Amino acid sequence: MNRNRLPIFRRPLLSAVAGRCETRIMAKLEIDISKLSPEERLDLIEELWNSLSTDPARIPLTEAQADELDRRLGEMEQDDSLGIPWETVLARIREHK
Repeated sequence: MNRNRLPIFRRPLLSAVAGRCETRIMAKLEIDISKLSPEERLDLIEELWNSLSTDPARIPLTEAQADELDRRLGEMEQDDSLGIPWETVLARIREHK
């Protein structure tokens, strides 16, 4: 099968270059992550995460992930008592801080 025709979730995203894993776009970046402090690394992670959350529909899912989400949604639609209201979840999180 032609590699360019594979679904996005099956294409290899990382490649090993000089002992490091990186994407083609990351190869163009001039960031030496090993020189960043833990706080700077966390800031970078936060920036990356925030950039993904602006358009969650563009985040690729594997077929297994999509199947599992469909299964869970089906369960919730059949029995609405399975979920926990957000307010309850938030209250529980705040109790444990």
